[in-house]
Amino acid sequence: MSRTTYTLPRWADLVLLPAVCLGVALLAAGGVVALVGQSPAEVIAVLVHGAFGTARGISYTLYYATTFVFTGLAVAVAFHGGLFNIGGEGQAILGGLGTGLVALWLSPVLPAWIMLPLMLVAGALFGMAWAAVPAYLQAYRGSHVVITTIMFNFIASSLLVYLLVNHLRPAGSMSVESVPFADSAKLPGVHEALAWLGVEWPSSPLNLSVLLALLAAVGVYLFLWRTRAGYHLRAVGSSATAAEYAGIRPKRQIMIAMAVSGALAGLVGMNEIAGVNGKLLLEFVSGAGFTGIAVALMGRNHPVGIVLASILFGALFQGGAEVAFEVRGFSRDMVVMLQGFIVLFSGAMVYVIAPILARVLALVMRMLPKPAASGSGAAHG
Repeated sequence: MSRTTYTLPRWADLVLLPAVCLGVALLAAGGVVALVGQSPAEVIAVLVHGAFGTARGISYTLYYATTFVFTGLAVAVAFHGGLFNIGGEGQAILGGLGTGLVALWLSPVLPAWIMLPLMLVAGALFGMAWAAVPAYLQAYRGSHVVITTIMFNFIASSLLVYLLVNHLRPAGSMSVESVPFADSAKLPGVHEALAWLGVEWPSSPLNLSVLLALLAAVGVYLFLWRTRAGYHLRAVGSSATAAEYAGIRPKRQIMIAMAVSGALAGLVGMNEIAGVNGKLLLEFVSGAGFTGIAVALMGRNHPVGIVLASILFGALFQGGAEVAFEVRGFSRDMVVMLQGFIVLFSGAMVYVIAPILARVLALVMRMLPKPAASGSGAAHG
């Protein structure tokens, strides 16, 4: 006797399953919070208010979310090509390096309307180039992309340290950072842009790269689901053997998937380097490449889901800082624990929750009254 298999409808897989995983994660985290003597209701209330209760809190939430959109999309594009790109951290570092180098060299002589697009292109190209090497090794030499991208994260970090310490740091400075960029290399903040329109908004790190993140999400959707190139990439991700039989070259698609993925991760530099810091410095990525993996998992590798998951993680970062400050005895480590539960239940545990949810949905559908069949044999007088 064969065991019955359950499949979630598309809408449930994209919307209901992440919501259920989030709810289970919050329940589990709330239980741990209660065990350590804190009030789960108070913690959640402070977290939500810190993330969304004020204009400044919303700005910080969206600022964090902007970076996570870039890294989450990077993971998702590679995933649709059948690849697990763990190298978003290193690709973001190299993208920021490209953004910063162009700004250091050209911002004193170029106006902003030329400078900012050049920085954008440089960041994308540097991230793309850094991802292309593991892609080539996977496609043509058989090296596993997970291993090579992890190693390239360490190489990227070491390269940035070397360049800042030995070449880009101003003489006599003890800070491991470059000189500030000229004004033409500064991406305007959202509060500055709204001020031009006569709208008051509190100052925050949120800058116009948030619009770039939204455009990137739309672009990824159109590329993957509305173009032939995107179809070829997804076909290879579904079955490389079947795709090759249909005339699609898997090796070429591996290169394309990783190139687009690296370019997206490289755009992190526009948010962190051009939009906030105005100079090249260490640790500007701060683990966002790895957070992007959780964002992509929770967003089911769909651009809409990734945007929503990025806002959630942005709220955890901003609201978590408020909780650590406002709630007595609640440390930042406990906030990290909450993030860990969400990663756990949106990643590994989703394969446990999905079959249970599918059975519940199937049971509900069987209990719902079926529409009466229209009569087809009406009597004629």
